[in-house]
Amino acid sequence: MGIVVLTMKASVIEMFLVLLVTGIHSNKEMTKKIKRPKFTVPQINCDVKAGKIINPEFIVKCPAGCQDPKYHVYGTGVYASYSSVCGAAVHSGVLDNSGGKILVRKVAGQSGYKGSFSNGVQSLSLPRWRESFIVSESKPQKGVTYPSTLTYSSSKSPDAKAGETTKAYPRPSASGTTAQPVTLMQVLAMPAAEVNHATLPKPFPFVASATSSPRPQPLGHRSWEMDLWTTPHTSSNSPGAKPGIQKQDSPGAAFQEPMGTDVSFDCKVDLSFLIDGSSGIGKRRFQIQKQFLADIAQTLDIGPAGPLMGVVQYGDNPATQFNLKTHMNSQDLKTAIEKITQRGGLSNVGRAISFVTKTFFSKANGNRGGAPNVAIVLVDGWPTDKVEEASRLARESGINIFFITVEAAAENEKQHVMEPSFANKAVCRTNGFYSFNVPSWLGLSKTMQPLVKRVCDTDRLACSKTCLNSADIGFVIDGSSSVGTGNFRTVLQFVANLSKEFEISDTDTRIGAVQYTYEQRLEFGFDKYSTKPDILNAIKRVGYWSGGTSTGAAIHYALEQLFKKSKPNKRKLMILITDGRSYDDVRIPAMAAHQKGVITYAIGVAWAAQDELEIIATHPARDHSFFVDEFDNLYKSVPKIIQNICTEFNAQPRN
Repeated sequence: MGIVVLTMKASVIEMFLVLLVTGIHSNKEMTKKIKRPKFTVPQINCDVKAGKIINPEFIVKCPAGCQDPKYHVYGTGVYASYSSVCGAAVHSGVLDNSGGKILVRKVAGQSGYKGSFSNGVQSLSLPRWRESFIVSESKPQKGVTYPSTLTYSSSKSPDAKAGETTKAYPRPSASGTTAQPVTLMQVLAMPAAEVNHATLPKPFPFVASATSSPRPQPLGHRSWEMDLWTTPHTSSNSPGAKPGIQKQDSPGAAFQEPMGTDVSFDCKVDLSFLIDGSSGIGKRRFQIQKQFLADIAQTLDIGPAGPLMGVVQYGDNPATQFNLKTHMNSQDLKTAIEKITQRGGLSNVGRAISFVTKTFFSKANGNRGGAPNVAIVLVDGWPTDKVEEASRLARESGINIFFITVEAAAENEKQHVMEPSFANKAVCRTNGFYSFNVPSWLGLSKTMQPLVKRVCDTDRLACSKTCLNSADIGFVIDGSSSVGTGNFRTVLQFVANLSKEFEISDTDTRIGAVQYTYEQRLEFGFDKYSTKPDILNAIKRVGYWSGGTSTGAAIHYALEQLFKKSKPNKRKLMILITDGRSYDDVRIPAMAAHQKGVITYAIGVAWAAQDELEIIATHPARDHSFFVDEFDNLYKSVPKIIQNICTEFNAQPRN
C-alpha cells in the first residue's frame, strides 16, 4: 500500500514539473513575439541652437566637425540657448570633433555667461540670456522617456538635419480665448513675467534681397517689416488687453473706465491735493470738498509703505495745510482735514500749481524720490489765472497732474473764463484719464473710486507725459556694410517705434539722428522737426550708407553735432544701435558722454560685442544695454527701453 502511494505522488510531481517547464517555454515564446519599440536617436547638424528646440530634455547625435569656430558657443559649463548644441558639447569635453551622442537638459536663464577656451573651442561671453542648457554623456536616466523626434520652435526648421521629421511648436493660449495683441502701454503696466509672454504687434512680412546682407543671418531668421509709420490701436476691451490699461496714442482718445470698483492693489504715491478755498465756493461746498478728501484718505490706507498725502489750499495765494510726512495714517489725516478752515479770496490755480512745483515735493516735506508725485487739483467753476504754463513746468518736474472741475462754466459764463479749456491744457492727455468734469458738488463722491484707481496705477504714472515730454533724444545708427539694406530698414522702424512713444514738439521731447560707418553723417538735428509725423517721415527717408564700423568716433560726433545743441532743461538721451564690434576704441568717447550727463542706451544686434555695449551704456549697464539675436526681434525691446527711461526719470528726487 505504501508503495502505491509513493508512486502516485511521484506521478503528480512529474506532471507539475512538465506543466511548469511548458509555461516557462511559452512565456519565452510570447516575449520573443512582442517586439519592444527601438529608441531612435535624432541627428542634428552642428549649427542647431538649443533655443530652437522646444524639448526640455533630449538625446541627440552630433556629426563630426562641430569644433569649427563658425558654430558660436556662449558660456562655460552652463551655455546660453543661443549656442550651438554640438559646439557646446565639444567645448565641455563631452564630445570630441568626431561627434557622437549627448544628453541635453534645459535650465533657467543666467544673468551672465563667461567665455573660455576649452577643447579647441573658444566660447564667448554674454551678459544675460532667457534660457540655458547643459550637456552630458548620453546615459538615459531611469524612468525618463526621450523623444525620437525633436520639436522645433518653427515648422520645418532650417536647423534640422535634412530628412528629419520636425514638429511645429504652437504658442500656448488660454482655452476658449483668442490671443490678441497688447499695446505698448499695456506691456509697460505688466509684471516682468507677463512682459516676456505678451503678444506684441507683429510686423508685416517684408522680403529682402538675398544679397542685402553680406553676413549670414542668424539661424531661423525671418524677415519682417512693421508698419511703424502709423500708430496701431488696441481696444482695452479686447480679450488680450489688461483691464484699465490702454495705449494713449491720440491725446484726444477717450479713456474708458475699467469695470469694477476694487482698489485693493498696491498704491505707493506721494500725493498732494490742491483744494479750492476761494470766496466763491461757499461754506457748504467747501465742507463737501473736505469730506471728499477724508473719504479719499480712508480709502487709500495712508502709511509709510503705501501712499502719503498732503494738502495745499489756494485762494489769492496758496498755503500748505500739512505736508507728506505730517500724518502717517488715515485716521490722523482725516482729523487734520476736518480742522482746515477756508482762506477766501480769488481762485488762483496757476499760482498754486507753481507753489507745489517749487516747494511741496521736496525731501524736507517728505518726498520719497522713488514714488510717483501726483497733484490733484479741485476747482469750483474756473480759475482766475492761467494754468497752462505752470502745469507744463510741473509735469516737466515729474508731477502727474489730475484736474477735477466742479460745476464748470455754463455757456453764458464762458466769456468770463480767462483760459478756455484750461483743464485740457493742464493735463498731459485730453482723453479723460487725468481730468474729471463733475456737474454738481453733490456728485463729487462718485469720482472717488475711479480717481483712486487711476492715481494708484503707478505703472501708468511712471510712463505718463512726465517722462515722455522732457528729453532730447539722439539716435546713433550703425549703417555699416554688415547690416545690409533690409536690416537697416528694420533698424529705422525700431527708431520710429521708440520715437512715436514720446510727446514731440519744440517745448516737449525733440529727436535727432546720426548715421555712421567709418565716417559720420548728421541725418537731422534736434531743431529740425517739431511734430511727430514730421519726425516719422524723416526717419523713413534716411538712406542706407554702408561701410565700416567706427562706433567710438560716432559717439564723439553725436556729442559735438547733436548734444551740444541740447536745451539746458532737457534730459539728454543717446540711443545707439549697432550689430558688430567697433574698429576704434569706445571707452574714451563713452566716458565723455557719461561725464556730460548724456544717458546712453546701447542696443546690440546679432554680432554686437557684449563688452562694448556695457562700456557704452550708462551705469548700471543691466538697465541701459540690450541685446537681441536677430534684427527682427528689435521691436520686442521697445517696451522695456521705454519702461526703463520712465522708471529712471521717476526715481530722481524732485527739487
